[in-house]
Order: sequence, then C-alpha cells, then structure tokens
Amino acid sequence: MHPPQPVRIAAILLGNCLYAAAIVYFVLPAQLITGGSTGIALFVHSLTGIPISLFVTGFNTGMFLLGAALLGRTFALTTLLSTAAYPLFLAGCERLLLLTGPLTADSMLCALFGGVLIGTGIALVVQNGASTGGMDIPPLIIQKYTGLSMSLLLGAFDGVILLLQAVSASRERILYGILLVALYSQVLDRLLLSGRSKIEVKIISRQYEQISQAILKQFDRGTTLLRAEGGFSHQETRAVLAVVSRREFFQVAKAVQALDPAAFLIITQVNEVRGRGFTASKKYGA
Repeated sequence: MHPPQPVRIAAILLGNCLYAAAIVYFVLPAQLITGGSTGIALFVHSLTGIPISLFVTGFNTGMFLLGAALLGRTFALTTLLSTAAYPLFLAGCERLLLLTGPLTADSMLCALFGGVLIGTGIALVVQNGASTGGMDIPPLIIQKYTGLSMSLLLGAFDGVILLLQAVSASRERILYGILLVALYSQVLDRLLLSGRSKIEVKIISRQYEQISQAILKQFDRGTTLLRAEGGFSHQETRAVLAVVSRREFFQVAKAVQALDPAAFLIITQVNEVRGRGFTASKKYGA
C-alpha cells in the first residue's frame, strides 16, 4: 500500500533536496565528475561558466516536454514535481553555501558523503512513484521503442557523460568520480530493496500442522504445505513454507522451537514479495 499523497509529496521533495545538497556541498567543492543531467551541467559549466542550476532548469524542462510528448500524461504528472523542485533546491543550496562555506575539502569525504546523499535522494523519489526527470527520460524513451534494458541504457548514458567530463579532469578526479557513481548506485539499490526484502522459511517437522496454524494465527502470515519425503526413512511428511519479515523471523523461529525442538529450518533471504499480506492488506480468515 502506498503512503498518503502528502507524505509521498514530502518524500519526493526531501529526495530532491538531498540530491541538490550533495551536488552543492560535496560534488562541486571537490570538483568531482558524476552522471545524469548534473554531470552534463558540470561539463557545460567548465566550458562556458553557465550556472549549474540555470542549465539544469533549462535541460530538465526540455527533457520533461520531450517525455510528456512521447511517454504520455501519467509520466508527465509523476515527473513534474522533480523537474520543478530539483533546480530550485540547487539554487537554494548554492545561496546557502555562500553563508556556510564548504563542509570539507577532502575529496574522499566528498565522494563518500555525496554518494550516500545522492543514492538516498534518488531512492526517496523512486520509492514514492516519481522520476527524477532529466537524463532518466532518454533511456525511458529508447526502452519504450526498442525494449532494451533500462539499467543498461542508464549505465551507457552515465558512461558517456563521465567520459565528457573526463576530458578536462585529472586522473584523480576521474577515479573519485567513478567511486561516487558506484557508491550512489549501490546505495540506491540497497534502499530500493531494503523495505521489500523478506525471509523465506521452510520448516520440516512432524508437527507441521500445529506449526502452520501457529504462523497463520499468531503472525497473520500465509503458509503453504509442501510434500516431503525423508531421504533416510522414506517417510512422507509435509514441509511448511512461509514468508515473514525480518522482525517476525526470530519470533517465528522461537514459536517453531517451542512446538518441535527437533524441527529443521531452511532460511533464505528474498529480495521482494508481492501479494496479500505484503503489497495488499490481509487478515487471518479474510
């Protein structure tokens, strides 16, 4: 279930704010290279001196109009907020920087903190059903008409943007830039999966019926009974399959042990679960 609309809007705005703060306070002071529309803005700024927030405003607006024309109204509505908010936050952070000054001049710290903030900011936007706009749009258009992988297209575009900036960057700045992009990509992946990853438990026990009922009634989680046969005894039994949250797992394991101390548990992490009880509401007996 999605959070209420005001909460989603606030999260999207916060994500854009974190992204802008990362660029102004960490990427720019260390002169790091990065991907996306910000990376193009950095390249243009180094050649012409055009303010980054001004270029991003014009570029993102153009990409938004192109995406709205080719990808439809739904895309336009989910992208409009970021298209307007991100340049405003960039300009605001640039003014704030004049008052506060840079937080650090250490390139490694800038790459680390910048990567964490960018990855967190993008994750907040994406988790709440929006797009960051800008350079997200060309890969989306190409994917629509060619069916190519979105992650592959994003990586290809970011690679080209990094190469553009690498022409005028030192080897050290290039290495820090690669570290920055790799870090925010990892943070983004982890955060997008963090709320969705669950624990799959297979329980083999002679008390399978009692265990199944305990999981159903105590934890309001569905169970599946699988046919199983002992490899040594060749006795047929049932294995209980259930998917629970991380917090519930230890309580489930404790309940299983109380019913059958000899129960055999197989524990696996799954990246995402969809269906009743997870992406849709559920109550026992419903």
